[in-house]
Amino acid sequence: MQYRIPTEVKTVSDGLRKAGFEAYLVGGCVRDLIVGKEPKDWDVTTNATPEQIQGVFPESFYENDYGTVGVKTGSDDSRLAIIEVTPYRTESAYSDKRRPDAVSFGASLSEDLARRDFTINAIALDDDKGHLIDPYDGQKDIKDKLVRAVGDASLRFNEDALRMLRAVRFVAELDFGIDGDTAAAISQNSEHLSHVSRERVKDELVRILNSSQPMSALVLAQKLGILEFISPDLIRGVGVEQNQAHSYDVFEHLMRSMQHAADKEWPFDIRLAALFHDVSKPETRRWSDEKKEWTFHGHEVVGSRVTKKALENLHFPKETIDKVTKLVRWHMFFSDPEQITLSAVRRMITNVGEENIWDLLNLRICDRIGTGRPKEQPFRFRKYKAMVEQALRAPISVKMLETDGEHIMEMFHVNPGPKIGWTLNALLEEILDDSAKNTREYLDKRTEELLKMPEDELKKLGESGRQRREAAEDEEISKIMSKHHVC
Repeated sequence: MQYRIPTEVKTVSDGLRKAGFEAYLVGGCVRDLIVGKEPKDWDVTTNATPEQIQGVFPESFYENDYGTVGVKTGSDDSRLAIIEVTPYRTESAYSDKRRPDAVSFGASLSEDLARRDFTINAIALDDDKGHLIDPYDGQKDIKDKLVRAVGDASLRFNEDALRMLRAVRFVAELDFGIDGDTAAAISQNSEHLSHVSRERVKDELVRILNSSQPMSALVLAQKLGILEFISPDLIRGVGVEQNQAHSYDVFEHLMRSMQHAADKEWPFDIRLAALFHDVSKPETRRWSDEKKEWTFHGHEVVGSRVTKKALENLHFPKETIDKVTKLVRWHMFFSDPEQITLSAVRRMITNVGEENIWDLLNLRICDRIGTGRPKEQPFRFRKYKAMVEQALRAPISVKMLETDGEHIMEMFHVNPGPKIGWTLNALLEEILDDSAKNTREYLDKRTEELLKMPEDELKKLGESGRQRREAAEDEEISKIMSKHHVC
């Protein structure tokens, strides 16, 4: 079968072969080609040493312990600007469960493939002849949608414990399952994840949450006993019953809320907030004899602190931590439009930040779907969104003018009084018809003309302008309400 290989990649592989070396595409790019996905990056493996690779490609760099040389292609496509070329290699023992004690070059292709993590990543492609080298039946596992370790699964996970998280990440990214023996080995070796740096764990979590199926991956991680190495706070919700508004326990609720964010293709921060928003329900759960059900008073306050600590432990950037904890803190905002005012909505916007308010509303949608309710946005919620939009917009008023009463009094020597208001409203009516007139130069000229008019005429113009302003404001609010289907 012929695969579509970008020119930049072919140039690198062909260049190696012309110099007398072997060259194969390998790893994730081959897997993606087989499943019909466009690879995000391209990796080439060869029997050339790093020094020999750089001899073939002067525009390259080599700054690591694994022999990987970055070849600069000059492509405008960021995915193809640098092609990574790695020599065949073998690896010694992994004393720290994270990285090999030593790396040796000069191995064969078969030896190189034998050291790889999963069969679906242990396939090489000869892009010159178009055939695959697949010693571990990776193609069959791709067809069967299975993540299977190369060789002895326990040995693979003892070499690099992070591979256990990578396995569940592939479940999320590829919508695959995990082979039974591989899954058993994950459960048996889960404690090795304690040796992995928190940054590497964080990176895998990010990729899981940014995938299309994060729920399946994290549920599986919990069943296999490795979710606690991401965040032990998440597993506390397993089996914790909620009140009548919820169809699921706390853990499943978090998973379903997070999955809905992924289904909607919402940004990472919303997905992360959905994962943690009810994380502190277990410790705040109390039985109410009055309500005859469980209550969780203050879980959002406690949860924001727990979330902050959990994300700090995973070494997330401060900006992410600040935003996500704020979303968790305020996700229980009161949203009954029949009982709140615009001022209350404005206070909520101030609490969470104008830049975060729409993400907070989307988090509320995730929370709602996570309870088991079928409808994303009932009427009351749509009305609340309309109120938010109304609160955010600048109302149509004389404040829109490039002039004000103080300026008019100072420039035209006018005493305070109703004439100022009439003038401003008359000016506003004009700029509602033609916004280009809203300049200090035009408004000063027009103000001078208006102030020379008889008071009764100026008053009439001012009242007309006020009525026009009110009508325009009502029209804008009506448009907002119609947009959210709450008219």
